[in-house]
Amino acid sequence: MAIKDLKPKQGNVTITADIIEKGDVREFQKFGKAGRVCNARIKDATGEISMTLWNDEIDQVEMGDTIRIENGYVNEWQGELQISAGRFGKIIVEKRSDSPAKQTPVAGQGSEESTADDDAGEDVETSDEEEVI
Repeated sequence: MAIKDLKPKQGNVTITADIIEKGDVREFQKFGKAGRVCNARIKDATGEISMTLWNDEIDQVEMGDTIRIENGYVNEWQGELQISAGRFGKIIVEKRSDSPAKQTPVAGQGSEESTADDDAGEDVETSDEEEVI
């Protein structure tokens, strides 16, 4: 699917695009729980669209990354289309802006899927505890 084909209230969207802008992170409280949100812009060959990143998604993607949104949702805010992974979708980083292709799934907002850091193993390997055997 291409950005030019997206319509408001459209679900089950799969799209590949580049992150061309990532805004400031904002914190909020909802139902007594803290959360974070960040706006970004993504682009493919057919156009651009605003993207909403929630919580862990914010830390998983960077400006310049190529991402694939699977089972995403398109909404409209103040007359502008926006896309997000939503509760049931996920974001996969297909290519890092500063490294070779790497696929890193990012769970959707309501997903129970784990989003453990891919680099966690590297931190353990260089820890002082392992050096003292």
